[in-house]
Amino acid sequence: MTATRLTNRAVIRLSPQGEDGDNVVDFLQGLLTNDLRQPLPVYAALLTPQGKTMFDMFVWPAGDGAILLDCEAEVAQDLARRLTLYRLRRRIDIAVDESVAVHWQGHQGDGGAPDPRLSALGQRWLAPAQDGEDAADDAYLEHRLSLGVPEGRAELGDILWLETNAVELHGVAFDKGCYIGQENTARMNWRSKVNRRLVVVPLDQSDEKRRKVAYESLGLAVDHLRVSDIDAESAPEWLRESFKPAE
Repeated sequence: MTATRLTNRAVIRLSPQGEDGDNVVDFLQGLLTNDLRQPLPVYAALLTPQGKTMFDMFVWPAGDGAILLDCEAEVAQDLARRLTLYRLRRRIDIAVDESVAVHWQGHQGDGGAPDPRLSALGQRWLAPAQDGEDAADDAYLEHRLSLGVPEGRAELGDILWLETNAVELHGVAFDKGCYIGQENTARMNWRSKVNRRLVVVPLDQSDEKRRKVAYESLGLAVDHLRVSDIDAESAPEWLRESFKPAE
């Protein structure tokens, strides 16, 4: 059987405290970049007040008013602590849920949800965690980078959210109301001021000064480049539309 579990992902559960607990969607709606009142899952991020990326994640429904966040395992505790700071006196429980695992396949079908960023990324799903499951992390990384899609703190961290290609990857809603970092993000969008972008490039063509991460085994790197320095023809197809001049 082909391995599907992403062992470098973790799940954070947010749930109301009892019958009189606060609404989790309302809480997250004022924090994250995407509109959680649309069908889930969606791709979203928690930003700094300046609009820079702190955490990216997938938001899933869990029933009984709970929400699950599919995020990087190595930052899951940091994200849970950050959300707890924002919780204030709301009656919401926030904790990493080790009983739930994240799964992925590079094709559609079999009951998973299409990746909300790009259908070519395949499908994701959550399932009870089981010991001894084979990891699909290497296959997922290679597939994701082959499509030119950045992800995670190492690649996205401290980059303005729109410069991570968040619009093209459906990670932001401009009509949902306020959230942390919304003012600068909206201003960049309306003024078309996305001057740099994250792109996946061959490692031998990477600009070390602009490099975020190098994947030597794959011969690839993620660079943060000025738009004027990016060859639109070599950009992934889903991103090329962004390089066309406005009519």
